[in-house]
Amino acid sequence: MKMKIIDVTNPLWLETLIKLRHDIYHFPEYLLLEAQRIQAVPEAIIISDDDKIFFTPYLLRSCDIDINRELTIGEIFDIISPYGYSGILLSETAMESVDFVNSAMQELKKVLKSRKICSAFFRLHPILNQELNEIFDSEICQINGNTVSINLKLSEAEIWQQTKPEHRNKINRCKRRGFQAKIVDFKKNIDKFMAIYHETMDRVGASKHYYFDDNYFRQLSLLEQLIHLCIVEHNNQIACAGLFTECSGIVQYHLGGTKSNFLKEAPSKLMFDYVRFWAKERGNEVLHLGGGVGSVQDNLYHFKAGFSQQRHPFSTMRLIIDEDNYYHLVNLQAKYLNIHPEQLLKSEFFPAYRASH
Repeated sequence: MKMKIIDVTNPLWLETLIKLRHDIYHFPEYLLLEAQRIQAVPEAIIISDDDKIFFTPYLLRSCDIDINRELTIGEIFDIISPYGYSGILLSETAMESVDFVNSAMQELKKVLKSRKICSAFFRLHPILNQELNEIFDSEICQINGNTVSINLKLSEAEIWQQTKPEHRNKINRCKRRGFQAKIVDFKKNIDKFMAIYHETMDRVGASKHYYFDDNYFRQLSLLEQLIHLCIVEHNNQIACAGLFTECSGIVQYHLGGTKSNFLKEAPSKLMFDYVRFWAKERGNEVLHLGGGVGSVQDNLYHFKAGFSQQRHPFSTMRLIIDEDNYYHLVNLQAKYLNIHPEQLLKSEFFPAYRASH
């Protein structure tokens, strides 16, 4: 079994992706823009045995968090997936070998520990990583909720039939009132998109996790072969806009928003309706809409669920690599917050030492 840690400049990164079904979240350019956003180091690990390949990209962060702590023993790091669903990529032969996957996971833990990494948090890909829920036990692989996708292999009539009546009514009403959806050049409309997106985040009181600055969107536009912007217009005004990614037959809803004065008309329903048939026409297999905020079945989840009956479990991998350092950091954070460490450990947040309350 061979193991390599590579950075975004290594040609082996793209050479490996060619051999594996992947998504936008696995590209070095995507990891780089995410690393800049959260001040981390983008890397990937490749573990292989002949044609069996285990590949995972991640962001390396220092655990020297900005709190008034006593000095920790030496440097401590952790790793996290980029925004979205990167998870782990496996070659076809690797998927068929449970022994290889388990051995690769043990190798991964060993390598991470040797690099003073105390914890690892991976968001698994709901479509590409479905089999991992069966391979790993619940201590490693935790199902957090469901996501919604549209099966683009169905006929247009079947796709429309799976749409809830309320959604169908709104879509038809938007069309009657002259709303029009279309795909436009992201680079040329980036400022318009950012204005709508930030207005939406302000309106819903989104956490800082969902705020992205101008630089992020401009860097994202460099992945222009994989990024598509859909807008819905009414009387030459943009009512809503959404960013969609397209890779390996998978279209993902990335980010989007609706102008406040158009909320009643629900133009985003027309947008998703348009994109699903656009994506189908381009030969894609699935339009993945995602789930609710924090993986719960909230209003956002139910909105998405109105477009399809297809569901996927969304799982995360939460690995404590170095228990001594992990619990040392938990104790320091609890002391800083003036709470009992058990409160942090019982919270849903991982790693627990990065919880703010």
